[in-house]
Amino acid sequence: MRRLIPIAALTIAIVAVLGACQRESAAPTAAEPASSASAADAAPAVAPASTAAPTDLEQLATRVITQSAAVKEGDVVLIGGRMADAELMEDLAVAARKAGAFPLVTYSSDRLSKRLFFDVPAKYDSQSDALALKLAEIADVTIEVSNATTENLFEGAEPARVAARSKAVEPVQQAFARNNVRAVELGNGLYPAPWRAERMGLSEEALADLFWKGVNVDYAQLQARGEEVGKAVTAATDVHVTHPNGTDLKFSVQGRPVLASDGVASEADIKRGGGALSQYLPAGEVYTTPVSGSGDGKLVQTRGYFRGKQIDDLTLTFAGGQLTTMTGSGPGFAAFKAEYDAVDDKRKTALAFLDFGINPNISLPADASVGTWVPAGSVTLGTGSNVWAGGDNSVPYSLVVHLPGSTVTLDGKPVVEQGTLKL
Repeated sequence: MRRLIPIAALTIAIVAVLGACQRESAAPTAAEPASSASAADAAPAVAPASTAAPTDLEQLATRVITQSAAVKEGDVVLIGGRMADAELMEDLAVAARKAGAFPLVTYSSDRLSKRLFFDVPAKYDSQSDALALKLAEIADVTIEVSNATTENLFEGAEPARVAARSKAVEPVQQAFARNNVRAVELGNGLYPAPWRAERMGLSEEALADLFWKGVNVDYAQLQARGEEVGKAVTAATDVHVTHPNGTDLKFSVQGRPVLASDGVASEADIKRGGGALSQYLPAGEVYTTPVSGSGDGKLVQTRGYFRGKQIDDLTLTFAGGQLTTMTGSGPGFAAFKAEYDAVDDKRKTALAFLDFGINPNISLPADASVGTWVPAGSVTLGTGSNVWAGGDNSVPYSLVVHLPGSTVTLDGKPVVEQGTLKL
């Protein structure tokens, strides 16, 4: 659900996203409506035969609990995901309990998510999740295994209903943020799935290998690199982003907070609160937000997807930090634009964030036409929601544009040059 704060598959969350992934999906799309469910609700009575674990899940669970989530004795830990990852979620629960915490595991499924959207009357779309609001009062940590397996799950969803559900989730997101609930999302738009591998020009096996190498990166080295990039961004005033596709955007970051997802919830992160309380795995990002009213030029995405349908040459024009015009083509553009137009909230147009990928263990094919958040040298920008990045825009809607191969200068000095991180 990137970039909404993950809340352990307990609420309906809608985010429109552009690019190879969402925090959580592969294109302009609506994040799945996710709800709490028992294992019996979420899967067949007979679980599928087990297969070899892709990595040491026990070790991973311990690492997530002790480092990424900084779970301590007495914490209430909400863990959510799909039945396919039952072993990992159970390992997370055991690791939490071994730390003296109290885990609650919830399971969901594509079938359940789809039915909770299409089979529930529209009159309930404006309801904020009362259960999630209560859980926000008692939870200390949420951990979400973000493994959506169906790209076009919400094909045919009415834009007005998507917008209403989006609006209803904002109070829930605000409650979790207000209560300083720490959050970990395991997936980060890279969780192995056949459709995602196809989008990235990889085999399923290659994507799985890439994903787990990215998850198992050395966090100490990642922290060091994050600090170096973070210092450069903190010291900067003017940002200039360019790309051969026509992107040419300038804005200011002077005095803006700079945050990082480096895999570890440090004491400093916990003390800082806000967006510093979230980690996205595979980790490896440094991000900030533009000065309000700052942002002029064009942001172009050569290719994206909306519910599996291609969008070409999406062009976003900004003036005074606001999205003023949007053009595009391809079979997915009209439906995407209709969903965007249905969101009746001016906050959706604000230029919201700048994100640098710094993970050295992840790289996409040189000819990849879509991007993602974390490869070293990747650049992502977007509009709307930016609380996760240290901003104050909590509108539960974002346009996210990944720009593989772009160049970014800070006060005229290249920090990323044609997709290569210079620091």
